[in-house]
Amino acid sequence: MKTFAVLMLLAIIVSLFSGLFFLYRDRGTGARTAKALMLRIGLSVALFAVLLVGFRIGAIPGYSQ
Repeated sequence: MKTFAVLMLLAIIVSLFSGLFFLYRDRGTGARTAKALMLRIGLSVALFAVLLVGFRIGAIPGYSQ
């Protein structure tokens, strides 16, 4: 589970920087920037959902005090 979360975070960061690269390269006129940022948002939502489900089914232990 940790490995999956780290890989998803790396994919989110790569998508963020690719959006920045396309923004700089296309001077803000291309659709590639929007696609890269939409991919980042999709990956972020998917990671949040996977972590939430993992916590609910017990794959991720909660805090006990």
